[in-house]
Parts: sequence; C-alpha cells; structure tokens
Amino acid sequence: MRAACHGKGYGASGADSGGLGHQPGTNRDTQLDHRARCGPRGVRTSWQRSGGQTRATQPADISTRQTLPVERNFSQWAYWRLRHDLTPEPSLPPDGVDETWRTSVRVNLTDALGTWPEPVDPRLEVGDAVQEPYGHRRRVVFDTEQHMSVPAWLLEPTEPRPGRPAVVVVHGHGLDKDRVCGVVEPPDPGLDYGRQLAAAGLTVLAPDLRGFGERADGMLLAEPTDDLVENIVRHQADCGWDLVCATLTGTTPLTLNLWDLRRCVDVLGQLPGTPVGSIGTAGWSYGGTLALLLAALDERISATVVSGYFSSWRAAHRTPWNLCGRQVLPGLIGTLEHTDIAALIAPRPLFIESGRDDTLFPVDAATASVERTRSLYRSLGADPADVVHEVFAGGHEWQGDAAEAFLLEHLTD
Repeated sequence: MRAACHGKGYGASGADSGGLGHQPGTNRDTQLDHRARCGPRGVRTSWQRSGGQTRATQPADISTRQTLPVERNFSQWAYWRLRHDLTPEPSLPPDGVDETWRTSVRVNLTDALGTWPEPVDPRLEVGDAVQEPYGHRRRVVFDTEQHMSVPAWLLEPTEPRPGRPAVVVVHGHGLDKDRVCGVVEPPDPGLDYGRQLAAAGLTVLAPDLRGFGERADGMLLAEPTDDLVENIVRHQADCGWDLVCATLTGTTPLTLNLWDLRRCVDVLGQLPGTPVGSIGTAGWSYGGTLALLLAALDERISATVVSGYFSSWRAAHRTPWNLCGRQVLPGLIGTLEHTDIAALIAPRPLFIESGRDDTLFPVDAATASVERTRSLYRSLGADPADVVHEVFAGGHEWQGDAAEAFLLEHLTD
C-alpha cells in the first residue's frame, strides 16, 4: 500500500498519521522537500499491527486488527538525499583556519584522489598550423601515462599579450575540444570560450578529456545533438562505466583527468618557439570542476576561472541526474567542500561565474560558498577581493565577458 507524502517531514506524525503521534521508524525532525521525502514515486508505507499479540499458530482476525501507518522509504534517491543531508558539514577549527588546517585539507584531497599514474615521456607531437581569424590552430598529441595519449588543440594568437600568457581550457559534459575551440559547423558562440580567449590574445591548450571527443567510447561515438541537456544525459551511462573500471583498479576518473591536465601544464612549457609566460585555467560545468581542482593541486596555475559549477556538493546533488561518475571522489560529503578546495588556491586569484537561473549549481549556494571562501582567504592572509563572483542573467551556460577580462588582468605582464 502506498501512503501520501505528508507535508510535515519525512515521518508521519500528528494529524498526518490520524492523530496517533510520532511512530517508531519515522523521523519527523528531518525536513526535506517533496522529491527528497517521496522520491520519484513517493514514499511507500508498510503497515504494522498495534496492540495485543497473535500466536503464530492462531489465524488472525483481520477485520478487527488495529493498524498504524509507518512510513518507510524504498527510493534510492531519497535515501542518498537523507544520508547527505544528515552528514555534518566539514568543520573549521574553533580558533580559525591557518596553514595547519590547509595542510589537512590538502591531505584529505590527496587521499581521496588516490595514487597518481606513473609519469612517462610525453613524446610531444605538434601538427601543422591551420589559419584562423585570431592566428592559427595546431593539433598536438602527447602521452600522459602508459597506454594513454591526449589529443588537444593549441590556439596561438597572431598578436599575443605581453609575456605570452596561456590558458588550459577545459570543456564540460556534452562538449569536447572542437566545440570549445570553435572547430564545429555551425559554430557555437555560447560555448567556444577557448576560441574567445585566443581572440583576446591568450595562447590556449584545450584537450579532450577521457571519454570525450576523440577519446570517447561506446554510445558517445554518436554525433552530438543540438540539445546540450540531451548530450549531458547521454554521458551519464558512460561516466558510470568509467567509474566502475576505475574503481576496480583503485583509482577514479577524476584523478586520471586531473593527471592529464597537469601534464597539459607541462606541455605548455615544452612548446617550440617563444616560451609561454603565466598560465591560467578556465572551465565550464564539468570543466569548472576540473579547473577548480587543477588550481588547488598545481601552484603553476596563476589565475582560475570556474563557470557554472562552484556551489557545494550538497546543492549540486539535489538535481538527480546532475553529478556523474567522473565528477566525484570517495568521502567528499562531510570531509571536503568546494570552499575547502578553493582555499587551497589562496592567495592566487579565483573567478567564479554563476547564472542566476542555473538549476544544476544554484546561485544561492554559489553566493554562500563565495562568501565563505572570501572569509577563508582573509584568515589565510590572502586578499578576499581576489575571489571574484560574477552573477549574470542566464542559466547553466558560459557568459565569459568578465572572465576574459579577469584572465587578461592577472596573466598579462
């Protein structure tokens, strides 16, 4: 029998349970929204007998049995929401944060990432130049570990900014290096942020992440559609398969993609011709996940742009199909939040971009996390003004105007 999902919390109590009061097996103190309490199909109720006992050998008279409703949950999604909501937030030291605290955050992150792959000779190949309005584009390929290579686009402006600053550009779900670099027909003016940064005078290295673009397997070999949400959802099965394979070998997809991105920073220092100067990173959505973590792990990153991502693990998880197997690490809830990872970037500048109508990474959660990050910067002796938050009228998308200006300011000599 299925019970209605009551409006007073996860458990049935008071008038919602026929005036019988709080019943065993319920939790009236947990206040969740309808979807968390009920899941996609509603919370089902089992019925238990109350009062008196019936001997096992004696048939019960069902017509006279008094029953009390006990709410039980059969929904996996509601279960995980409850688990996450009831797990305490990562706590800060009572005397404030310092370098000792930040070291503990770095240790927690390193432990969650697990063991890095063994480094190999990159055997860097740089292809011929293809003329573009901003300069030229080259295909580069390099190895990051045994049995794995990375294809990427290198965008080089004809008139680079002083000091030849460079940016590691990271695509999101539903995208690849071609779309962020404008190598598609028709072009995608909203998500070709690699091309936009090259047109602004920044050298850009934009790789395909594992499982995307030239590195896609299975269902992802199908041509992307014009519907970005459909492309994102299409990745979910492949992301889960990738997590299964990684778990069986003791690593995570996030760890391996971060390893590749750190090797991208190496490659920028090995390119022929004029050496690059300051290096930044920029990413949208899943690319924002990786840009945030790359900057936290690699101090060679001088400035960071995180678009359509920064909020919190809890807030992001509230959309059922939002997070995937390539975005998470073991034990994040209650141990590490976006703000803790951002604190590892201090005192380097961090730019966060949020759409006011983004339903995946809500702006309210982003704003609260930005304020907490600024407080952490201040406590660590860094300038809180170096944490910039741009809120724009839009949804889950790259806006970019202020982000471009931010990178030019902090990377140009």
